[in-house]
Amino acid sequence: MRILIIGGGGREHALAWSISASPRCEQVYLAPGNGCLTSLAKAKCVGLIDSPSVLAFLEGKKIDLTIIGPEAFLVDGLVDKIREQGFRVFGPNQSAAQLEGSKAFAKDFMQRHLIPTASHATFSDLSEAADYLRERGAPIVIKADGLAAGKGVTVAQTLGEALAAVEECLSGNKFGEAGHRVVIEDFLQGEEASFICMVDARQNILPLATSQDHKARNNGDTGPNTGGMGAYSPAPVVTSKIHDRIMREIIEPTVQGLLAEGIPYTGFLYAGLMISPDGSPKVIEFNVRLGDPETQPIMMRLKSDLLELIEAALDGRLHELTIEWDPRPALGVVMATATYPEGSGKGAVIAGIDDANALEDVTVFHAGTRLADDGSIVSNGGRVLCVTALGGTVADAQSKAYAGVSKIRFENADWRTDIGYRAVEREKG
Repeated sequence: MRILIIGGGGREHALAWSISASPRCEQVYLAPGNGCLTSLAKAKCVGLIDSPSVLAFLEGKKIDLTIIGPEAFLVDGLVDKIREQGFRVFGPNQSAAQLEGSKAFAKDFMQRHLIPTASHATFSDLSEAADYLRERGAPIVIKADGLAAGKGVTVAQTLGEALAAVEECLSGNKFGEAGHRVVIEDFLQGEEASFICMVDARQNILPLATSQDHKARNNGDTGPNTGGMGAYSPAPVVTSKIHDRIMREIIEPTVQGLLAEGIPYTGFLYAGLMISPDGSPKVIEFNVRLGDPETQPIMMRLKSDLLELIEAALDGRLHELTIEWDPRPALGVVMATATYPEGSGKGAVIAGIDDANALEDVTVFHAGTRLADDGSIVSNGGRVLCVTALGGTVADAQSKAYAGVSKIRFENADWRTDIGYRAVEREKG
């Protein structure tokens, strides 16, 4: 089979890495891809940047399956366009992608279907939003309504921070069109977890391994919000009892609620959750694709054939399959440029990737990288690499991942040094 993966980050490298292992995979194309080609014999990067070029490529190369990684393509309706041309594609259509494309849509949907989430209000007028903030107080959460690459959320600890965040969106144009409307919601206490499922053409649901990511830029979960600075799987906070509650109270009502509104869902469905101290799960946000960097440790643990799972999902046969996981935890550390998330670095030569990959149970997934004309790998974005490892415990996986990080060098490289700290503390008892 010839597979096209849309996207150029660590998530897409991890997908290509997993799918390449399938005996049915003949060729994987990544659009636009990154510098990962040195480690994927079956992969090629192609410079496709818009829907017309993607559709032409599908026809020209007779692509058997397309998988879309980034949310922007889903929200823009690329799935619909591919299906209209008669090609197979795994991902939700444009109507379903509103779950991520509009925070206001998602919150109103959850309210209609009694899916547990924080109380909220939506504003496009600055003075009205400011009045609401003064009434509610802090801490409080401000979200740009549209897509902001995982950076459109401010957890304001003071009223001043909250007012500044709203003003940046509604008057300062910080997130462009995405921030012209904001959702303000109550701050939730607890521990975050990522719960990702596959949903098939007949609305059967197959949950993937749980995970947790670290969105804050700095150690101790401080600093600005990012797309994610590291992740691990499984999430210890999601016990089997809580897992059942998440499926019963959140995932199943979401899939059935969409269907009731005339929106059948097919694809990866990601619920970002807050698990309260009493074990109650509430939705922080929905994503309509795999997370990044959660995909990297999840794919490290996946032992089943991902290509077979996706084909079964498109055929409405997920209920016939079981999914097999490596019982060992996996943990990934994002190596970013020092200016991330406000800026990105390009052109810095990266050394030591092969040395890190040579370590036992360590895989380096490329994100913001590029293969230069001279054959070297150079930085090409804010999040550059995700060094991921399997271990007998989370602490062991953490140790191996940071051993991999220590082998890699590039100018202005930076990373958090505490990825997985909550899980490691749990292991200590």
